[in-house]
Amino acid sequence: MAETICRTLRDGGLEGEHAPALAIKDSVASPFGLDVFSHVLTQLSNYILAGKSQSRGLVVVAFRRSPSFYVNLLKERGIDVNHKWVRILDCYTNPFGWKERLNVKEHSQEASTLSSFCKDVRDLDKLYSSIVELGKGLIGQEKGRFSVAIDLVSEMLRHASISSVSNLLSSLRSHDQVSSIFWLLHSDLHEVRVSTVLEYLSSMVASLEPINAPTIGQKGDLENLSLLEQNFRKGKFQARFKRRNGRVRVMCEELHVELSGINFTSVSSEDGIINQRLLPKVQFSLQLSEKEQTERAKVVLPFEHQGNGKPIQIYDGRRSISENKNEETLVSTGKLQTDEDTGKGEIIYFRDSDDEMPDSDEDPDDDLDI
Repeated sequence: MAETICRTLRDGGLEGEHAPALAIKDSVASPFGLDVFSHVLTQLSNYILAGKSQSRGLVVVAFRRSPSFYVNLLKERGIDVNHKWVRILDCYTNPFGWKERLNVKEHSQEASTLSSFCKDVRDLDKLYSSIVELGKGLIGQEKGRFSVAIDLVSEMLRHASISSVSNLLSSLRSHDQVSSIFWLLHSDLHEVRVSTVLEYLSSMVASLEPINAPTIGQKGDLENLSLLEQNFRKGKFQARFKRRNGRVRVMCEELHVELSGINFTSVSSEDGIINQRLLPKVQFSLQLSEKEQTERAKVVLPFEHQGNGKPIQIYDGRRSISENKNEETLVSTGKLQTDEDTGKGEIIYFRDSDDEMPDSDEDPDDDLDI
């Protein structure tokens, strides 16, 4: 499922449509948002270098980590980092321009060649222009596209309103040269309406949830500590995909955090058994046993052929041509079958009174002036 998300970002959007957007949500109970963000960033970088992605470059907007962190991350994953395909907009080192006059070396020389400073993160219009300029610098004069990765939208919401941030994200999605965009959000730091707005702007939502919910007042605190320890090693990765026809598909996987990275596995059978136990108990069964299925297969339905290979003729109330010929043959031979012999009957209708009008297509109230 995580690979499906990466492939969707790789393929980008169609001409005239908004770029696919991914919102990654985490919380204190399951703090693996940066790991998932790094995984998606690494996979998309591999697709770009291999020439399999619609985008030809990647712009990383760094709020939570320094440019040196992302340079080292990509190099540890065996990715060749250079200014031809990746640029980093540094909103971490000097977010308000206070260090402009200080000659302080904030990161490595290699990261300096790939990064550009954002001196005021509160000015989202200038931030938008910087992102677009860096992206156009990657693709040059060619008619290509670039991807955008924002490592923490929660940091943006500290200095700007939700309406300004949503306008920035919407403008990036609708830009004709943006192939895809994804961002990270600490959902427990904001109100529900903020998360709802950002989910509405995205075409994919990846929510990280704890694998075990700690209980209060049951079997002491030692069990809760054990559950919390497991939550910091693995969690639930639930993704929601919005299709073009308006339908929504929800999928779930288990997330395991290791030193080499993160791994995604299908939901274990134990969770499936627990989900079955959570189903409401009803007085009837919605499934058939093998015996019931066999008996149901033996039932001959009315619309099926029951003539043992012979053609079935359905009587529609009128005599067919073959019946008229048979009657003429019987009259000529002096033998006339009755209804009892043929096994067929007829309906005789007697009117209750002479006042009852016979069936006709005429309206009996046609002479009334209403």
